[in-house]
Amino acid sequence: MGVPAFFRWLSKKYPSIVVHCNEEKLKEVDGVTIPVDISEPNLNDVEFDNLYLDMNGIIHPCCHPENKPAPKNENEMMVAIFEYIDRLMRIIRPRRLLYMAIDGVAPRAKMNQQRSRRFRASKESREKKDDLARIREEVYSRGCCLPPPKPSGEHFDSNCITPGTEFMARLAECLRYYITDRINNGLGWQNIKVILSDANVPGEGEHKIMDYIRRQRGNPDHDPNTHHCLCGADADLIMLGLATHEPYFTIIREEFKPNQKRPCELCNQMGHDLKECTGLPKEMEGEFDELPAPIGEETQFIFLRLNILREYLEKELWMTGLPFTFDLERAIDDWVFMCFFVGNDFLPHLPSLEIREGAIDRLQKLYKKAVYKTGGYLTDSGIVNLERVQLIMTDLGEVEDEIFKQRRQNELRFRRNQRDRNKRMKMDHSFVKGGLLEPKAISRNVTQTSAKEIVNARHGSTANQAAAQALRASFTSAGSTGNQTREGLGMKRSHEPQEEEDEFEKLDKTDSVKLWEDGWRERYYENKFDVQADDREFCHKVAEAYILGMCWVLRYYYQGCPSWNWYYPYHYAPFASDFTGVAKMPHDFEMDTKPFKPLEQLMSVFPEASGNFLPPSWRELMGGVDSPIIDFYPINFRIDLNGKKYAWQGVALLPFVDEKRLLETLKEVYPNLTEAEKKRNSLGPDRLYVHKDNPLFSFLKELYDTDALDKTNTNIDLDPSLADGMRATIGYDEYVCFPGGTRKCPVPGLEDVQKNNVLSVNFKDPQFPTGFLFPAKQLPGAKPPAKVLKPEDFDRVNRGGGRGGRGGGGRYRPQLGFQRDSGYRGGSFSGATAQRTISGHEDVEMMKWQVGSWLPLLAPLPPLHPQISHVLPPWCRHNLPYANIPPPQSSSSYGRQQQGGYGQQRQQQQYGHGQGGGYGQHQQRGYGQQQQQYPQQQAGHRGNSYYSSREGNSSGYSGYQGNQQSSGYGGTGWSRNAQGQQSAYQQNQSRYTQQQQYGRSGGSGGNYQSQQSYPRPPSQHQRRY
Repeated sequence: MGVPAFFRWLSKKYPSIVVHCNEEKLKEVDGVTIPVDISEPNLNDVEFDNLYLDMNGIIHPCCHPENKPAPKNENEMMVAIFEYIDRLMRIIRPRRLLYMAIDGVAPRAKMNQQRSRRFRASKESREKKDDLARIREEVYSRGCCLPPPKPSGEHFDSNCITPGTEFMARLAECLRYYITDRINNGLGWQNIKVILSDANVPGEGEHKIMDYIRRQRGNPDHDPNTHHCLCGADADLIMLGLATHEPYFTIIREEFKPNQKRPCELCNQMGHDLKECTGLPKEMEGEFDELPAPIGEETQFIFLRLNILREYLEKELWMTGLPFTFDLERAIDDWVFMCFFVGNDFLPHLPSLEIREGAIDRLQKLYKKAVYKTGGYLTDSGIVNLERVQLIMTDLGEVEDEIFKQRRQNELRFRRNQRDRNKRMKMDHSFVKGGLLEPKAISRNVTQTSAKEIVNARHGSTANQAAAQALRASFTSAGSTGNQTREGLGMKRSHEPQEEEDEFEKLDKTDSVKLWEDGWRERYYENKFDVQADDREFCHKVAEAYILGMCWVLRYYYQGCPSWNWYYPYHYAPFASDFTGVAKMPHDFEMDTKPFKPLEQLMSVFPEASGNFLPPSWRELMGGVDSPIIDFYPINFRIDLNGKKYAWQGVALLPFVDEKRLLETLKEVYPNLTEAEKKRNSLGPDRLYVHKDNPLFSFLKELYDTDALDKTNTNIDLDPSLADGMRATIGYDEYVCFPGGTRKCPVPGLEDVQKNNVLSVNFKDPQFPTGFLFPAKQLPGAKPPAKVLKPEDFDRVNRGGGRGGRGGGGRYRPQLGFQRDSGYRGGSFSGATAQRTISGHEDVEMMKWQVGSWLPLLAPLPPLHPQISHVLPPWCRHNLPYANIPPPQSSSSYGRQQQGGYGQQRQQQQYGHGQGGGYGQHQQRGYGQQQQQYPQQQAGHRGNSYYSSREGNSSGYSGYQGNQQSSGYGGTGWSRNAQGQQSAYQQNQSRYTQQQQYGRSGGSGGNYQSQQSYPRPPSQHQRRY
């Protein structure tokens, strides 16, 4: 979705939603790959029912990857797609359904964005080709050598990944083979159903998936506690998942790693890009250049748990004192609607809203204010209440001028910091490779002579610096005025600072609106819309089209496509202050509209450079001089940066396609289509595949045997009792491979499927009357998942989100798997796993990990001392004999003694434990001294107070700052008053009093009695916030 940095903002503010995937890798024995049985329990400690694949998020990285060499041909692309799906199946292991959805024909509103992307990609490709030729000639002119250019036939045009092309038709054929092969031969595939929605089925892939879920929820046989998992990298999947109101919904996506190194496209070397290439010879990899080129690291996957996001949003959106009962489901729908103002695939975002500037947080505050004023929510099952939206837009419009000026101040501050940073980098002295001061490996045979040489070199370097400074001073003092320029002194002028300044000045010059200066509204409409700002009728027209677009987007997400023909007819958005009289604006759409056909969409979104994917007679309409629609395909067009820095952030000023003119012109070339082209231009159905062991197989086979299935339509209702409650109508599949037959493989090198045991049928979702509204609420019988977040998780959000880890220091690291101990069974604890689990990189946290790795070695020894439990990671505490002992007092309870050591009170506690359990002074000296190696670190990172600290550190942990130490107390849960603290204190004391007696093994045989107790929380007048 067109929301730049939305996922980064979301995962930073709500870090607990992210979980790393635990994956079982393939193994090889004697060169034979051992397959993984996906019917085995999921390694992430959660069982998913349905897996949905937004296939375009798989096709693109497999066909033109960024972190590894690209496939040589289409056959390798198909194999890469197969392997990608296999890997996802090993991770998710669905128990009921696999749904594979490829983007079909999109609504007109989406076509405008697709058109902009493809025209921009064509222009960038043409410019890059010119740059390659120019730089290659420059390198040759200097006498350098370069690898030969790639043959033109090897270039892969990613525009072919569009419905209606030959590539997409072949992809559908390959996926039909893949599904048949895996259900026949794959371990664990036999019990699941597979639905394939290829590019001939209209609709975007993710919205076809949502339409399936929405319609299945509407039938009475649907399981309201189905566990869904959706694979895709688009940010709009988060909105779509929330819009389903399913209690168990998870998104799996690739882990994004910024600033990945890429080789130069001219010399294939790392460390520089195309424009910096100088043609230097390749650096040797190894002594004899025998090492292979580095290959990109395998992409890892992460989970986004939407049930955890719902917990965060419940805390963020909670409102008290309302004249009605707070409804979380309605509040989440309103939050989704507000996020659309920041950006989406169908509308440009408002000029005053930037997600990096806290736009969503600002809208949340305005939203709560509007709910209190109007006594109701903004939306209801995808229908917008425009009167309440008017209040938010009015309040936002009042602060627009302030937002623009603050944005300018932040930008100027960033520029100053950037200049200062560059200056500091230039002042740093680097070692000369091969010089005396070059860093070298440590050696034991450093002689006196070599040491003197190093000292002399250092003194010589200092002397040279002093001489240079004196020379510069003499230049400055020369002459009577002392203000001679560097050019006047014959010195070479430095260009780099001036070039940097010119870059910023160039950005300011290209920005003709200057929103931070008075008169920004007039300049905006004059430059962007070519109208006068006092033309209020036009401004109202733009705002009316925009608010209609917001209603279209919300209904598209909650009810399906309301109109295939609607689109926003402008390149820019209005201001929030332009939304006047919103409640009176029409927000109805034309009913019973039809989507384009695939080839018609190609003519709407393709530039002339990609015309080779079209039939010859259609291609001529793009560039023919006599073509009546040649104006739809400009070669050179302007990209308006619109205040941004990079071209990809700008607005491509392309003409909008006139649907009537296009369709009228295409009528003349329709008779020229071949049978294969007519097939690619048709709209087709989904297909359902089942194995003979599936209960549905006998039902489908009987329908085929009796010729009951219609070949042109779906005419038979699917029995939900045989399909895990799934309802649909089915029909005859023209590509069916009957049992015992052979499915031919379209990919050379792969085997055909012999003795087939899979049946397929056409599949159509349940149909509902026109105008039916799917209710946006949780279904009866839905069991809410257990709460996961703790008070400290909410405090981390309030203090900036994403940073702080356990004790306020270090960056938050997501866990591996859905449970704390996922992936650590049997005592295995790899270094890579530990790196993902440790919060931060402090020494104290590393020590905790080391203690955890020692547990298998300590198994035959007597039970561990209770005080070790608070040092161990959470996933292994339950294995201790004293796992339920309350943690020791917070570091704040020891006062200044904790900073320098544990003090007398600590020693008495340790001796007390030793005498009661037989550990004695040996235990105090052994582990007690080890703890004293990092008392100050522990005070700053983890003091195990059970209460929530509300000042300067993570909730539930005490933090040390200089000579001041926070109390370590605070309200539990969401209560912030002293009464809530006293109540929580009483409950904790009562609970731990019942757990004071513990049996011992390997000791003196006596019982251990805990003498620890929590200090009472401060009284109300002692609270500090």
